[in-house]
Amino acid sequence: MADYQLLIDGELCDSASGQTFETYNPAKNEKIAEIAKGGTEDAVRAIEAARKAFDEGPWPKLSGSERAEKLRAIAQLINDNANELAELESLDSGGTIRKSQLADIPGAAQAFTWFAQMAEERPDKADLPVAVFPQSTNYALYEPLGVCTGIIPWNFPFIMLSWKIAPALAAGNVSIIKPATYTSITALKLAQLITEADLLPPAVLQVIAGPGSTVGEELAANPLVDKVAFTGSTEVGRRIMQLASGTVKPVTLELGGKSANIVLDDADLDQASAAVLWGTFFHGGQVCESGTRALVDKKIYDELVGILADKAGKIQLGDQMDFMTDIGPLVNRIQVETAERYCALGREEVGEPICGGGRPEGLPEGLDVNAYFQPTIFTDVPNSSKIAQEEIFGPVLCVIPFSSDDEAVAIANDSIYGLAGGVQSSNLERAEAVAAKMRTGTVWINDYHMISPDRPFGGYKQSGIGRELGTFGYDVYRQVKHVHVNPETSGRDNHIQYSALSSNI
Repeated sequence: MADYQLLIDGELCDSASGQTFETYNPAKNEKIAEIAKGGTEDAVRAIEAARKAFDEGPWPKLSGSERAEKLRAIAQLINDNANELAELESLDSGGTIRKSQLADIPGAAQAFTWFAQMAEERPDKADLPVAVFPQSTNYALYEPLGVCTGIIPWNFPFIMLSWKIAPALAAGNVSIIKPATYTSITALKLAQLITEADLLPPAVLQVIAGPGSTVGEELAANPLVDKVAFTGSTEVGRRIMQLASGTVKPVTLELGGKSANIVLDDADLDQASAAVLWGTFFHGGQVCESGTRALVDKKIYDELVGILADKAGKIQLGDQMDFMTDIGPLVNRIQVETAERYCALGREEVGEPICGGGRPEGLPEGLDVNAYFQPTIFTDVPNSSKIAQEEIFGPVLCVIPFSSDDEAVAIANDSIYGLAGGVQSSNLERAEAVAAKMRTGTVWINDYHMISPDRPFGGYKQSGIGRELGTFGYDVYRQVKHVHVNPETSGRDNHIQYSALSSNI
């Protein structure tokens, strides 16, 4: 039996094939666990069970308040097991224990709590104003979509899990989740906890670990699925759209980014430098909305670059299980090699970085240097260069000079992506004017990475479709039905609106 099993149709089980895969602590290249490896057969079985659970089961028929009670119970379950979940999250993903304890695990609980509130507060019915046919009554019914699948990434496995499950269940849908192969443990652990606590009817929530090429494609293409939500690369997002288009099912896509963090000449340099470094190097740059392009006004460029280099050199790399570590290992050696490849390209395009650029020296004993990459800063980077245009997903910052606010906006918008961005300035009116012109889904002013369940998140352009979180992230899991009622029911002469169209009706 696998150490972590799939959850299908209310039962924890191994895969139909009996196959497993191993997961490792990237910092030490040590095996953590054996995980059941789902395949197409497992995905089909889960989808069929979900279809039955939605069409015949009790969950969609519950009131919003009843569903909210269950979601709050899941939030409490997460909080009750927070220490274990945080440890597993960090061991499996390489994210620091500080991040897991202070952001990931409580953030997931907060998402379940927020969408529980949405289930209670968002109306299931709304009267519609009548203008054209004043003698009729009209209203909108908000109904769950049905079987909703979610495919989540490896960089924030637990909090992304909550972003997919919580709104789907809150709105009355059933949910099937596929975690990333590299980081499946916490999704399967939560499935185990929910099952043992008997919090949900069978097949309302199912979790299947396995390859995207089998499980993921089935969850996106199967005609019994009503909606798919995906967080990951833009390349895979395009494939998800293709698969979903076969049955014209709605998709929510949160994809890649190459976000611009604009530092205006009136910014507080100490605060701005902190925002730039935090915006880039948090979680080793493995964040879709990282501000990996720092656009800096030429008037303060040299001074700020000096501050950035000094502060970057003080960032602590180490064991992710040490609370004092700033950056742990990247998720695997593939990501380290990707960072190395882009740094080699950067050296060809713009020259030597002012700091970093390779694997670190002097790591604590027992850590694998091949899992780590130094915080790296390239300066005077043309926005047209590949390192400024392509998503690296590692701790690599491109610093780009500009001469005016309009030029900064033009550079920021010169990207296929539009997920997030920042503006650093002591003049809020000026900063807000710049933010308004940026073609991106989120802009932080004098801050970065601040995401909350009650605020919408998503991208422009090739950074995605739709929004997660907030009221927007709840309503995308509901259908809208218009009901028109003709109050006249006294026979044939009853003011039917279309009666004048034909004398034969």
